[in-house]
Amino acid sequence: MTMWRPQSYQRRGKELGIEETLLARACAIGSAVIAVNPALPPVFTLRHLAYQVDADYGLLRAIISRSLRDPYKVFRIRKRPSTVGEKRFRVICVPDPELMRVQRWISQRILSHANPHSASVAYAKGSTILAGAEPHCGCRWLIKLDVRNFFETISEIAVYRVFRSLGYQALVAFELTRLCTRLGTKTPLRIGQRWQVHFGRHMVIGDYSASRMGHLPQGAPTSPMLANLAVLAFDGEVNEIANKHGLIYTRYADDIALSTTDKTFSRTVAAKVIGEVYAAMGRYGLSPNVTKTRVSSPASRKVVLGLLVDGNAPRLTREFKANLRRHLHYLGRPDVGPAKHAAARGFAAIAGLRHHVEGLVAFARQIEPEYGERSAKLLVDRL
Repeated sequence: MTMWRPQSYQRRGKELGIEETLLARACAIGSAVIAVNPALPPVFTLRHLAYQVDADYGLLRAIISRSLRDPYKVFRIRKRPSTVGEKRFRVICVPDPELMRVQRWISQRILSHANPHSASVAYAKGSTILAGAEPHCGCRWLIKLDVRNFFETISEIAVYRVFRSLGYQALVAFELTRLCTRLGTKTPLRIGQRWQVHFGRHMVIGDYSASRMGHLPQGAPTSPMLANLAVLAFDGEVNEIANKHGLIYTRYADDIALSTTDKTFSRTVAAKVIGEVYAAMGRYGLSPNVTKTRVSSPASRKVVLGLLVDGNAPRLTREFKANLRRHLHYLGRPDVGPAKHAAARGFAAIAGLRHHVEGLVAFARQIEPEYGERSAKLLVDRL
């Protein structure tokens, strides 16, 4: 990847006969971006972005103005029922192919060069579930919290601030923001003044007006990294809360974990910490899923991101091993085998079951290599 340099840009511009004042302005805009990170690509205008991505300018303009039909395919995935048996769904928004290509360019060329908070252990280079669980190994107390509808509660203003922080000028940052957000339906979490747009005298392009703000759509390739960057200040504040109480803080997307080995820690202190984190969420437009808040005492089993952390290293849970063992058992039974087992577990074909079990084995290899290798050998014999 060739990095942008103002000297080369200016020299080439002069060769093409570009007006010097225009060149100077462009170089100033580009220099503001590379001052943040030399690997970031300057984007001077929407048309320049369309040229770089090889996308249709008119289509991008229509998406930004919110005048196009919804450029996302929306569907729901059933989640596990709540503790009170309530049916729950995750809304997935997959962008149309052209928008998907633009978002992938933004993700790979821009967002991959931005750094989230060190406590964020998802959607960044080198981040894994294992890395998210390791800091909490051997803890005596564990607090777990969940951010309700994490992506959907991050507004386009928060996303705009991310692009501005990366050095992009206001209009381009706004246009990048609109390309990465979706104007969803009104929900209890997206009502009120916070979600209303008030342009006033700042409105320059009439086509860009909209009465409501968009949000990050879960399913867009840009959303994970934008979400991490949008809550950078929140992570910093929660990290300060953790430091004040002698806790380690990590966040894997919407899953927050705080732990300590301090023998003097208590449920009273845990309740205070939870209250302070809830208050921090409110200040950043986030809200807790209170039904998922958990406090594990020294005598309790401690699980972070599906891994046991009560020892020196993360381990697989007995539930995970039982599930994998069940798959291997039925795959090896002569009266069941792959075809019948795939049908019984709701897979349309053996290939789907194979990919699922291979994924479980790969995960097991990552966490407990010896156990994973044994399971892999059994799988080869039975599938």
